[in-house]
Amino acid sequence: MKIGTENRTKTIIAAALLIVALFLVIRAFHGGDEASSPAQSPAATASRPLPGSAAGQPKADATKTARKPQALLAQTLDPTLRFDLLKSSEDVTYKGTGRDIFRSQAEEAAIPKPLPPEIHPGAVTPPPPPPIPLKFYGFASRKDANKRIFLSKGEDIFVAKEGDIVDRHYKIVHIGPNSVEVQDVLTNYPPQTLPLSLS
Repeated sequence: MKIGTENRTKTIIAAALLIVALFLVIRAFHGGDEASSPAQSPAATASRPLPGSAAGQPKADATKTARKPQALLAQTLDPTLRFDLLKSSEDVTYKGTGRDIFRSQAEEAAIPKPLPPEIHPGAVTPPPPPPIPLKFYGFASRKDANKRIFLSKGEDIFVAKEGDIVDRHYKIVHIGPNSVEVQDVLTNYPPQTLPLSLS
């Protein structure tokens, strides 16, 4: 059987491609070993000093320092458990301020305590309240059990019970058996106690 010129060219091209593909497959499987150990260049071998020479000492130190970070990196990537480091982290105790970190709340502001007036350099003590010019001189008996009292101011006489306001600015706060507490509502001073006067 005769092969034509056209078929012959195709067969030659296919054979050439097959040889190139076979070469690439062999190089892929066996070329990794050669790439891992590359040949040193002649310049590198020429610049390397002899082991006995004095110039070789500093370069050896330089290679040692260059290899140190790799050794440290290898130690940090060590997958074994370091129980001594775990134990030291277990002994750490949390010392907080007492605030619950799992609650969103604002911290309470510290309220400063007021200093006594003698410690304050510019503090002015308020003047004592003026005496209430009323005179408590008796009770009025009533059937409804509400105590009424008699108060006088000069020639004016007032009859009042608890909660009443006398002379437009004196409030009867509490009526006791022998005294009465009266507060000046205009100055808002604390109540003053008026004793029962029999004269």
